[in-house]
Amino acid sequence: EVQLVESGGGLVQPGGSLRLSCAASGFSFSVSAMTWVRQAPGKGLEWVSVIYNSGNNYANKTYYGDSAKDRFIISTDNAKNTVHLQMNSLKSEDTAMYFCVKDLGDNERGEYWGQGTQVTVSS
Repeated sequence: EVQLVESGGGLVQPGGSLRLSCAASGFSFSVSAMTWVRQAPGKGLEWVSVIYNSGNNYANKTYYGDSAKDRFIISTDNAKNTVHLQMNSLKSEDTAMYFCVKDLGDNERGEYWGQGTQVTVSS
């Protein structure tokens, strides 16, 4: 059974940092593409970042949405089957529920979503 469990969210002041984690199990983590997607209150889904894991055809490539460029860093720990999102210089507009997604849009490998972790940026 595929499981994705996010953690690390919380309340942080503007300019602060948070590190989100997503613990994965039940699939071949090393060949997967792991994506972070967020949803702000009252808004639609926003793609944040993706990392193609070492065994994937696009091994180790990372991409970021405009809102995440130069502030967020995505990484994986294959020994722990975990994907991280280091978020720096946080702004109020980063307030959202953050979801970890396995193989977003990949019908062959199967797309799965975690339950999300809430990030609130406020003074």
